[in-house]
Amino acid sequence: MRAILVMGVSGVGKSTIGKGLAQRIGATFLDADDFHPPENVARMAAGQPLTDDMRWPWLDRLISEANKVRADRDVVLACSALRRSYRDHLREGIADLVVAYPDAPRDLIAQRMQARAGHFMPPALLESQFATLEVPTPDEGTLTINVDQPVDAIVAQIVDAVTCLFSS
Repeated sequence: MRAILVMGVSGVGKSTIGKGLAQRIGATFLDADDFHPPENVARMAAGQPLTDDMRWPWLDRLISEANKVRADRDVVLACSALRRSYRDHLREGIADLVVAYPDAPRDLIAQRMQARAGHFMPPALLESQFATLEVPTPDEGTLTINVDQPVDAIVAQIVDAVTCLFSS
């Protein structure tokens, strides 16, 4: 079964793209935000970024759930995975994980974050997200997709790339 990670800073569209992708390929969608313990959510809601010590158990919970789902069907994950070490940790825990990186300019993401309501991640943390982000490098084999197109087109690009990867 396939496992696909949609990664990036808050507001880039990970969940929207991930849900669309999961629906298109008949996969289960897992949003990493749902796996944060209450302490992490409270810290972020208060405008404080997480530490690495707070992230590792969260990533481990996500890996465990992804592997449970993957035993029976494809899984799509939406997770920031901002540092390469986080992506490497996910790749080590989830075999053959494909990583998709929706890339967007900072000003577009800031506009999106200002417009959304009801999310625990405040726009004030966007700078810390970009400070933490280690843009995937070519040796990671990440699919980089520009988000200046409709979600359906982004999803189609990911589906095409994943189909090529898994058919070769």
